[in-house]
Amino acid sequence: MKTFLFSLIGCCLSIASFAQSVDKIDNISVQPIEHAAFLLGWGDQHFLFDPSTDPEKLKNLPTPNLVFITDIHGDHFNISSLQHLDLSQATLIVPQVVADQLPDSLKAKARILKNGEQTKLAGIQIEAIPMYNLPESAEAFHTKGRGNGYVLTLGNKRVYVSGDTEDIPEMRNLKNIAIAFICMNMPYTMTEKQAAKAVLAFKPKIVYPYHYRGQNGKSDLKAFQQLVHAGDPAIKVIIRDWYH
Repeated sequence: MKTFLFSLIGCCLSIASFAQSVDKIDNISVQPIEHAAFLLGWGDQHFLFDPSTDPEKLKNLPTPNLVFITDIHGDHFNISSLQHLDLSQATLIVPQVVADQLPDSLKAKARILKNGEQTKLAGIQIEAIPMYNLPESAEAFHTKGRGNGYVLTLGNKRVYVSGDTEDIPEMRNLKNIAIAFICMNMPYTMTEKQAAKAVLAFKPKIVYPYHYRGQNGKSDLKAFQQLVHAGDPAIKVIIRDWYH
């Protein structure tokens, strides 16, 4: 199994900008922002996910090339937050339900993907992965087909972002994932045990638990880490504070 280079490099932004330090995994950088929001860097490109947060936490970020939105819920999609970003070079990757709510100025920048669709933008392959609750029902927090998780192929590494989902077959069947961002917050997505079982099924090399604040506080990330390591100690679980 290939060994991944992992290091932490201090972020030079001021404390007032709410910036977090950046993790460097080979040629991919990871910067948590808040809850479901984070920034991936690859070469000179930057990919921003679910930037629904205080605009102060976004203002010193690099100009994104792609902005991914997973769902219509307010912790993922916020028009005001988007309007505070420099989107001059950006394409928005969105499900149809998000595109339907964009103002015309942003709708023109949108590339709509349905579950199972793929596209190539900014030199990377992008796949839209289903995200939904089990058992499936019309009353679920997240219904199948509405929102997207995403897989990005960055060079020879595949990166998976779960969005809001339970441990669905489409996640468990993923292959060759280098880095996975896995949600866990009840009652909306998964328990720590569900998330660990899903991770052990598709065996990414590195896992970031994110989107882990739920109705009754934060999930127990250490318990998740222990469950994963007990099942497969080769999987590296990186715990970061998404709620600093």
